[in-house]
Amino acid sequence: MKTSNNKSAGTANSSFKAKVLRPAGLINYSASSIVSKTLIDRKTGTLTLFAFDRGQGLSEHVAPFDAVVEILDGEAAIVIAGKKFHAKQGDMVIMPANVPHALKAERRFKMLLIMIRGK
Repeated sequence: MKTSNNKSAGTANSSFKAKVLRPAGLINYSASSIVSKTLIDRKTGTLTLFAFDRGQGLSEHVAPFDAVVEILDGEAAIVIAGKKFHAKQGDMVIMPANVPHALKAERRFKMLLIMIRGK
C-alpha cells in the first residue's frame, strides 16, 4: 500500500476558503494507494479528504475524539467495535472516540474525514 498526503501548509489552505467546493473533485485516485489531502488542520479539528483504491484500507485503530466520515464517491466497509457497516456515496458515519474502528475500500471510494477535538 502506498500513501500520499498533500497536507496544506499552515492551519488551513486559503485556496479552499470562501468559495463553493465539490470535495470529490479535489482529490484523485492513485492505483494501489490511499491519497489524502488536508483542507484544514487546527487544534480544534481537521478536515481531510481521502481517496482509497479498491482493496486499500486503514487497519483497526482508536482515536481520542469523535470522527465523522462522509462518503463522497464509491463504497466502503467501516467496522466500529466489531460491527460492520456498508457506506456508499452520500452516507455519513460517526465513529465514537476511543472505540476501535477500521475502513476498507470494497470499491474505490473517496471520503471527507471530520475530526473534532475537544473535551
